[in-house]
This record gives sequence, C-alpha cells and structure tokens, in this order.
Amino acid sequence: MSRLNRSGVAGAAVLVVAALVAVVAPLLISADALDVTRVTAAPWQGPNAEFWLGTDHTGRSVALLMAQGAGTSMFVGLTAAVLAVGIGALVGILSGHFGGLVSGALLRVTDFFLVVPALVLAIALSTVLPRGLGTIVLAIALTSWPSTARMVRAQTLTIEARPFVERARALGGGHGHVIGRHVLPSVVPLILVNATLAVASAIVMESTLAFLGLGDPTRISWGAILHQAQLHGAVPQRAWWFLLPPGLAIVVVVLAFTLVGRALEAVVTPKR
Repeated sequence: MSRLNRSGVAGAAVLVVAALVAVVAPLLISADALDVTRVTAAPWQGPNAEFWLGTDHTGRSVALLMAQGAGTSMFVGLTAAVLAVGIGALVGILSGHFGGLVSGALLRVTDFFLVVPALVLAIALSTVLPRGLGTIVLAIALTSWPSTARMVRAQTLTIEARPFVERARALGGGHGHVIGRHVLPSVVPLILVNATLAVASAIVMESTLAFLGLGDPTRISWGAILHQAQLHGAVPQRAWWFLLPPGLAIVVVVLAFTLVGRALEAVVTPKR
C-alpha cells in the first residue's frame, strides 16, 4: 500500500469517528447538561476526572460542547460543499457544452465570484441575510462554486472533443443525450473528488464565520466555541482547554478530508 493510500485510509478512519460523534452525541447529551441556567459546576475548571476537557466560563463541560459542536460543523461543511459543487458542476457542464453566448455569460459570472474575496463576500451575505444555519450554508456555497465550475468546464471541453461524442452528434444525439450519456459519467469522478476537498474548505469557512460572531447564535459549533472563548477571556484565564480542543478538531477533520480527497484524486486521475 502506497503512502498516499495509507494517508487516505487514516483520513477516512478519522472521518468515521467524527461522523459517529456528530450523529450519536445529540442523542446522548441531555439538554440540561448544556443549559447555562442548570449547570452547577464551577467555571474555568481545568481537565479532571469528571470533566475531561474542563469547563467553560459558565461551568459547562467543554467535552460535551465539542461533541455537540461536531454535528453542526460537519452538517454545515457537508451541506455547503454539496450545494457549491452542485452549482459549480451545473455551470461548468452548461458552459463547456453549449459555448457561445451561454458560455460567455456563465464565464463572466464565474469570473466575478472568483475576483471577489470569498471570505469578504461570505461575511457580507451573513451580515445582510437573517442569522441561521441556512444563511451560513448559502453564504459558503455561493462563494465556493467557481473553482468547481472552471474545473468541470475544462473536463467537459476535453470530453466533447473526443471522437465518440462527435459520432453521437452525427447520429442525431441531442444535448440531453450527449450530456447524460457521455459528459456526465466522465466528470462525475472529478466532481466527487472536488466535493471531498470542498468539505474541508467549507468547514474552515464556517468556523471562521462563527468565530467572527456571524454564525447561528442558537447552535454550538467548533467555531462558535472559539468565539465564546475569545469573547469571555479564555486567554487571560489561561484556559487552554477552552481554546485548544476546538482548534485541533477543526485542523484534524479538515486534514482528514484533504487526505481522503487527495487519495481519491490519485485513484480517479492517476496521470495527474
């Protein structure tokens, strides 16, 4: 097994654990355990036998906050990545297949979103639109699709230049036939690889927005934990257990998605 395959397997194992925590934690954690009006533990406790990752400024268990936040961060990352890749794939296929005015118009829109800094646009959208997970997902998706569109367009142009596509057209194959039978099956592996890598970027973007205080105030996420730690003075309190775990969780999960994406890329496009 090559080094790239081993790293891909390791990344997949990390993602399986993270997914299990994200799914199981909301079922096992009671609402009272994270209710600031019901907790009885002292604030700013360091890690101990009862609280493995200590407590926050309200006395809530940081370990439970981390487990609860995994679901939000993973959900936003996956949903935003699927939406972004879906938009990018649609724009890329249509642009590469039809050409002419359609391609020109779609490319101008794509270029606009590529020129505008993604984080700045996401912050603007999160500020203008109503606060909530849906707004965060939409903001991330609308700023993340252009790279997929460019990649899929290039692949579509390559596929449509091949002889079997020209024969299909000569035999009377319409746009739907060419896209559905020839183009789409050829670009789907590339889309899947790009989707895996897009999840990592979406998780980073969600964490950034939440850290800036633009996330859903009713939801716990790893970025929101970092925001609360910064807001309530975890650094002056020297409460490293309130800062380090969410930061490490973001790094590890993003790295795992990247490793899996690179391993898939080597399988799907070995010549690259």
